[in-house]
Amino acid sequence: MVRIIKDPSVRRSEILDSAQRLLYSKGYEEMTIQNILDDTHISKGAFYHYFDSKQALLEGLIERTGEEGMQIIRPVLTDPKLNALIKLQIYFDLALRWKTAQKAALIPILRIWYSDDNTLLRQKELAAGKKIMIPLLTDVLRQGITEGLMEAAHPEQTAEVLVSLIMGLSDALGDLILAGQAGPVDLERVEATITAYTHAIERTLGSAPSSLKLIDMETMKQWFL
Repeated sequence: MVRIIKDPSVRRSEILDSAQRLLYSKGYEEMTIQNILDDTHISKGAFYHYFDSKQALLEGLIERTGEEGMQIIRPVLTDPKLNALIKLQIYFDLALRWKTAQKAALIPILRIWYSDDNTLLRQKELAAGKKIMIPLLTDVLRQGITEGLMEAAHPEQTAEVLVSLIMGLSDALGDLILAGQAGPVDLERVEATITAYTHAIERTLGSAPSSLKLIDMETMKQWFL
């Protein structure tokens, strides 16, 4: 029988796909490498060729999720036909819609992401995300200043603050979503959190009040059903 050798990127994706399914069905703590071997029908040696530990597998899954999101978002932020505020509005809309569509897969990752055991991983992934987002948002800020839609004396440093605010909103909503897995959540608190961050981001950008709508509440409510 002729042995079929798969493309390494295909094999790696299959392992990550398996891990994502098992995270949802078993949870991170209960999931074992042997579960993945059984699911993908590969050897232990083949698994360790791609990931040297269960933690490395988790890092790969988080990185892939982020890359998938950026494939959707980057073309919008670099589109020369859109003004700066429209770029940001579409960015926020797309990010929320994409995450909501991935909700079943993302909630198990959220539980792991915010666990105390993964503080170092979280810091590492956030730093990587900032390196990608800050240059993109710096260009959007410079465009917005040229168009007279934003005011910022130091675009790059303002972009750093903007990324921190966006990540802060993501963390705040993540905490509320996880709390919603355990019991009812006050949706007025959710809306107040979104409103506070929206005002802070508009002030940071130097844009007009109500120029942005970060989160659509009707879409957000789907996370608490």
